[in-house]
Amino acid sequence: MKKTSKAAEARLGYLLIAPSLALIAAVIVYPLFYNIWLSFNHVSLNPRKPSKFIGFGNYKSLILDGSFWHSIAVTLIYAIITVVGATVIGLYAALLLNQKMKGRRLYRSVILLPYVAPVISLVFIWKYMFNPAYGIVNDVLVDQLHLLSHRIDWLDSASGSLWLVIIFDIWHLFPFTFMMILAKMQSIDESMYEAASIDGATPWRKLWHITLPEIKFVVASLVVLRFIWNFYKFDEIYLLSKQVPVVGVYTYMTAFSTYNYGLASAITVSLFVLVMALVLVIVRKVIKW
Repeated sequence: MKKTSKAAEARLGYLLIAPSLALIAAVIVYPLFYNIWLSFNHVSLNPRKPSKFIGFGNYKSLILDGSFWHSIAVTLIYAIITVVGATVIGLYAALLLNQKMKGRRLYRSVILLPYVAPVISLVFIWKYMFNPAYGIVNDVLVDQLHLLSHRIDWLDSASGSLWLVIIFDIWHLFPFTFMMILAKMQSIDESMYEAASIDGATPWRKLWHITLPEIKFVVASLVVLRFIWNFYKFDEIYLLSKQVPVVGVYTYMTAFSTYNYGLASAITVSLFVLVMALVLVIVRKVIKW
C-alpha cells in the first residue's frame, strides 16, 4: 500500500516539473544543440536547399583566421581592464560611502544613475561628448588644458575607440559592483570592528583583516560574472564605435554581414569552451572555492 502511494507521489512530482523541463528544453537545450549542429555545416542561405555537412571545416577555417585571434586579443584586453577598473572603483566607492557622513544617501543614489539610465541614451550623450569636431572632451583636453597636442577621433580610430568603450563600460557598470559590495559590508557584524578598536587596530588593519575577508566571495563572484558578461559584450560597443573588433562584434559581422552562419556558430561554440575553461581555472586555482 505504501509503495503504491509513493509511486503515485513520484508520478505527481514528475507531472508537476514536466512543464518546467519542457520549457528549459525548448529555450535552452534545443538552441544549444542546434547551434552546435550548425557549426559542422555550411549553412545554405536558400531555405529550400539543405545545409552541407563539412565536419570540422568551420573550426579549421577559424584556427587559420587571423582576424578571429585578433578579436580574441582585443576582447581579453577589454574584459580584463574593465573588470579590474570597475571592481577597484566600486570597492573604493563602497568603502567611502559605508562611512557615516552627511548626505550619504544622496551620494549613494547619484552613483547609481549611470547604471539605471537607458543604455541608448547614455551612448547618445557619450557620442556627442567625444565627437572630434564639437565634443566637450576634446575641447577640454586640447584647447583648455593643453594635455593633448591634437584632437582625437575617439569614435572612429582603432586605439581611441578601444579606450572609449573601456571607459564607458567602467563608468556605466561600476555602480553594480558598488551596490553589491556595499550590501555585503552592511551585513558585517559591528562588534568585530569594536573588538578590533579595543585591541588598537588601525583602519588599515580593520580593512585588511575584517572587511576584505568578509567581502572576498562577493568580490570574487562579481569578477567572474563581469568577466563572462564583458567577454561577450556587444551592444554598447557596437553602438559606440564600429572600430573595436571584440569577439561579439566579429561574430555579428560574420553572421549578418558575410552570412556565414556555420562559421559564426563555430565561433560561439569555441568561445563557450574557452570561457568555461577560463572560469574553471579562475575558480579552482585563484579563488579556490
